[in-house]
Amino acid sequence: MKKMKKEKKGAKLETWNDEELENFESTENLEELEEGLEEEGQLSVDVYQDKNNIIVKSTIAGVEPEDVDVSFDNDMLTIRGQRKKDLTVDEENYFYQECYWGNFSRSIILPVDVKTDKINANIKNGILTITLPKTKKKDINIKIKDEN
Repeated sequence: MKKMKKEKKGAKLETWNDEELENFESTENLEELEEGLEEEGQLSVDVYQDKNNIIVKSTIAGVEPEDVDVSFDNDMLTIRGQRKKDLTVDEENYFYQECYWGNFSRSIILPVDVKTDKINANIKNGILTITLPKTKKKDINIKIKDEN
């Protein structure tokens, strides 16, 4: 029986026989796993700046404020939420089905530093607006000492 080796950097070598390898490569198990996972939609955003702020806008019509989570960590803004269906329609009764229902998220790496304690978010007419005030960077002159 032929042996296959798998290796991870810094890990012990482990061998698999042909049967174990065949079971590992089985797509049946993968399909079962995929069925349990829920797709997550990617939120569309506009990100721009004015003199004092970075502004992020996104259309999230049909989403209640309590179903949206906005977080900021290091230089990354993350928006997560859920758009809930308010009624169930049988698949065969749809003519078009283009709206996204379910969980969504978007993470944005910001190009400038912001004042995290001053970030503001609100929803008006189905538009989420997040305002992130920029920090003022100060130029620091460093004096060089001559040690000769």
